[in-house]
Amino acid sequence: MKSIKTIFFLFPFFLSPFANAQQLEMLINEALANNPEIQKFEIQYKRVSEKVNEVNTFPNTEFGVGYFVSEPETRTGSQRFKVSAKQMIPWFGTISSREDYISALADTKYQDIVIAKRKLMASVSQSYYDLYANQAKQLVLSDNIKLLETYETMALTSVEVGKASAVDVLRLQMRQNDLQQLKDVLQQQFLTEQINFNNLLNRDNTIEVSVIDSLTIPTEDFEINTENLSVHPELVKFDKLYHSVEKSELLNQKESSPMIGFGLDYINVSERPDMNFADNGKDIVMPMISVSIPIFNKKYKSQTKQNELEQQEITAQKQERLNTLETLLSKAINERISARISYATQTKNLKQAKDAEEILIKSYETGTIDFNDVLDIQELQLKFQINQIESIKSYFIQTTIINYLIQ
Repeated sequence: MKSIKTIFFLFPFFLSPFANAQQLEMLINEALANNPEIQKFEIQYKRVSEKVNEVNTFPNTEFGVGYFVSEPETRTGSQRFKVSAKQMIPWFGTISSREDYISALADTKYQDIVIAKRKLMASVSQSYYDLYANQAKQLVLSDNIKLLETYETMALTSVEVGKASAVDVLRLQMRQNDLQQLKDVLQQQFLTEQINFNNLLNRDNTIEVSVIDSLTIPTEDFEINTENLSVHPELVKFDKLYHSVEKSELLNQKESSPMIGFGLDYINVSERPDMNFADNGKDIVMPMISVSIPIFNKKYKSQTKQNELEQQEITAQKQERLNTLETLLSKAINERISARISYATQTKNLKQAKDAEEILIKSYETGTIDFNDVLDIQELQLKFQINQIESIKSYFIQTTIINYLIQ
């Protein structure tokens, strides 16, 4: 039986050591070891592989016993009972063809394990990045709430000296309430995604998932070899299916051949009374050979036609899936490029927003500050920070998809 091996993605470009956080690679390994879907496919593979022992057999041996109610008389005596045994043997190579066919089916089922592992690794990674983005947004909202609290203190001071109104203070407080609401909603979404993540690892839903504190887009992307797409497990499975149909046709040809039977009849003969001759009461032993010929072989011809049509169907399905995977790869590559562009733009915008914030702070020192401008700048800054996090998340999720397709 083929050994069931674990497949790993290459994640060196974004995995970095961090304190008090679980490594994504370790989490993926845990998911591969515990996920029930993987276990299901592995059991199916073992079950199909075991069928090799099932087909490695001859047809049942036939035994027969007959008793002569009216004993026929022969020259050597009357026949009393008959015992017979018969064994049919398939045509040469039929059993090995059955084994080859079952092995081909097992290879096809093995591809289900490989595909399921790849999909699970991608799902765990994507869920992990969703958790990261959620946590990063919560931290950004917390920082912005603290910033607004600082502005609120400034506004209260300005109200005392008559340089701002109480309305400005209320606006700042309402904005804090809105941000707190967003943060609370994100916390609930985090708990929901955490349950999904733990289910992927088949562990208790209450286990807290620690994610990396910060992620940055690497300066350079790893090289993408699109030729690897042609050997993707989803496509290899179609090759295995095609091969299994070839083995099925070879088996069909073997089963359309004659079967040879060997047998032995034993007839018990009673001695004739009051007679004395050499063969008196001699039992009869009769070796036999038989041939089973499938004269009406229409079903075998039909099976051959079905196999040809199935191969054509598999070829069409493979091409269809290849087109789909090529589209997914192209989309992932382009969206990752877009994520990098968006990240650079948001970084530039965020720097300019912080520059505007510094100008406002200096204006406060001179006694002139417009808190409407403060809220506008704060809102823009938050928008750029959230977009920056989304760009990072998109970059790594698209990288996960690319890894699924070509690694």
